[in-house]
Amino acid sequence: MFDALGDKLEGVFRRIRGLGRITEANIEEALREVRLALLEADVNFKVVKQFIDRVKERALGQEVLRSLTPDQHLIKIVHAELTGIMGGAAGEMDLSGEPPAVVMLVGLQGSGKTTTAAKLAEHLITVRRRRPFLVPLDLSRPAAITQLKTLAEQVGNGCGVYDTPEQGGDPVAIARAAIEQARISGFECVILDTAGRLAIDEELMAELQRVRDVAKPRQILLVADAMTGQDAVTVATGFRDGVGIDGVILSKMEGDARGGAALSIHAVTSRPILFLGVGEKLSALEVFHPDRVAQRILGMGDVLSLIEKAEAAFDAKQAEQLERKLRKDEFTLEDFRDQLRMVKKMGSMTDLLGMIPGMKKLARGTDMAAADGELKHIEAIINSMTRQERRDHLILNASRRKRVALGSGTTVAEVNKFLKQYVQTKKLMKNLTRGGARGLLAQLQAGR
Repeated sequence: MFDALGDKLEGVFRRIRGLGRITEANIEEALREVRLALLEADVNFKVVKQFIDRVKERALGQEVLRSLTPDQHLIKIVHAELTGIMGGAAGEMDLSGEPPAVVMLVGLQGSGKTTTAAKLAEHLITVRRRRPFLVPLDLSRPAAITQLKTLAEQVGNGCGVYDTPEQGGDPVAIARAAIEQARISGFECVILDTAGRLAIDEELMAELQRVRDVAKPRQILLVADAMTGQDAVTVATGFRDGVGIDGVILSKMEGDARGGAALSIHAVTSRPILFLGVGEKLSALEVFHPDRVAQRILGMGDVLSLIEKAEAAFDAKQAEQLERKLRKDEFTLEDFRDQLRMVKKMGSMTDLLGMIPGMKKLARGTDMAAADGELKHIEAIINSMTRQERRDHLILNASRRKRVALGSGTTVAEVNKFLKQYVQTKKLMKNLTRGGARGLLAQLQAGR
């Protein structure tokens, strides 16, 4: 996300850093480049103008001009203003009041609305501890109803779904019946997956207004395709004026390297972005934190989001069991595979490294897709072993390693390389549990 914009802004700050002290002329030149970078990122031109004017006003203050580190001051100002145009603080869905709280999803056809409905249900279960009830109301798109029912099964964990008829029916009547069923069955939140069109039209708005008036949703959320750039802003404005929206979910952010929609929607519509869809998995829905996104754009990392991902992926009891195994030198290849799977739940290597301050620069030029592929190869190697081999790697002689290589589609050399890495990782993790972070740091320093 935001790679293109981040790279351009980094180039601007790098040139300022090389100047030492800067002048008003330097700032003017730098802001021209920043303006161009934002426009190339497909940020709304009015938003760009307002942003540049605010940054310029603050950057021309004496504190910056007299500073020995003007680039750091400018980065701080840009970070603050980026955070501001994206809303300042993270928003939250309002699910207060008597249950079930109705959340109505609206958006154009192809924006990822149905998948987002399932992701939102997953979020409500795992984060908000609510029982969601999915309601298919898209009666115009073939297979939309079946798709949502299938996704509801994948969510599991008590997620309900209304048995909308495949053919015919009135979305208003279905919404009314579904909400009543959810109330009787004790569901705490109802998610309405409404119909979409290829473009905003009067027929769509009339249908959504009728559903809104009957369902009386606590929140109306627009699902907008981030890859459409400023078009997403136009869509958001249209739905805000036509049916009213309380917030926005930007889908397909993993495929958007520019970020124009994320930087424009709040400033233009005055509605907060609540979530980002960052992948195909049902867990790939992130709460939108403007300050953290600004940090990512400026290459400052996002440690808090990384910690939250780790907490969601790693079970506390499993972590305790892992520590005991490491202390007793019982960390097997099966345990290694379990940890690998948990890391994969957190996202791609590109996303994870981008959250660690400074790692984005170090990883530049590295093939992150190859790194993700390497993790798959490692899991295939472990899966090709017998249970006995996974529990005791020392019995893996030459013939066994050859069989594992054939079974995993790798070579004996790759199997040998992985086993060597496993032994080294096992030692490192054991040392970490013995002496803690300080002990590990001391060992690393001693080995320099």
